[in-house]
Amino acid sequence: MTPSYGSKAWRFMKGAMLRNLPLMITCRQFEDFLLDYVEGSLPAGQRRVFEFHIKICRECRDYLAAYREATKLGKQSFDDPAAPLPDDVPEDLITAVLEARRSTPEP
Repeated sequence: MTPSYGSKAWRFMKGAMLRNLPLMITCRQFEDFLLDYVEGSLPAGQRRVFEFHIKICRECRDYLAAYREATKLGKQSFDDPAAPLPDDVPEDLITAVLEARRSTPEP
């Protein structure tokens, strides 16, 4: 029987594979390389290893997609500060961002 992707057995097998296969990175290392990957500055060899990790790790694929979406929304907010926010933005996040803006001195 093949374990489901959400099961403890699958997570254990994936963790063992990520730790023991040559040219593999862990999810933590994935995070360390994320910015360089998105900016296109990751060397070719590391990029191949990074992309292999994405193929086998659903959580990191989801994380990368969320990172790209957050970056896109962040850029849009600077392009048009009057643009409406998506409906699912938590109110406490909006409050925290506005407070941070008020406490940051102008350049």
